[in-house]
Amino acid sequence: MALNPETWLADHGNYLYRYAMTMTRDSGQAEDAVQECLLAALSHIDSYQGNASERTWLTSILRNKVIDSIRRYSRETSVEDIETAVDTLPDADDLFDRTHHWAEKPSDWGDPVAMLDNKLFWQALHYCLDHMPKNLAQLFMLREINGEETEIICQELNISPTNVWTMLYRSRMGLRQCLDRKIGA
Repeated sequence: MALNPETWLADHGNYLYRYAMTMTRDSGQAEDAVQECLLAALSHIDSYQGNASERTWLTSILRNKVIDSIRRYSRETSVEDIETAVDTLPDADDLFDRTHHWAEKPSDWGDPVAMLDNKLFWQALHYCLDHMPKNLAQLFMLREINGEETEIICQELNISPTNVWTMLYRSRMGLRQCLDRKIGA
């Protein structure tokens, strides 16, 4: 299969941008990652072996560019900024009473599998991710949506496993509360 770089932007640009946006939660960062992806693909076009579709090949390059972008952002973010962001999210002590039961029971959202097909759920999820600290949203997307292993996230973002799990816990709790407000019954 021959690659056609002249049509990459027209054929795959919107898809690549949406993919980058779901990961970065930042339009400028997403645009930069797509540009870097296309430049890298162009400069390594001879390494394409045809084992995957053009879009899959470009997406794998983009994934690496997005991770590089997140890594750069996390290096520029100070530890104090991360701690402040984490401190704004709910603490476990606030979610449970002294008998270790929910202080406020989570809403029943119905069938979780059916929710994945629900456009309103995805709108609410994107809203909630957009309104949480950027580094937590990015970490959540890497781990929970892209399925990255903790060890890889630690290496790529230069943080400890304890930081990953603490930040994931906080992002999950923040998302739960936000989603309860947006779609809860």
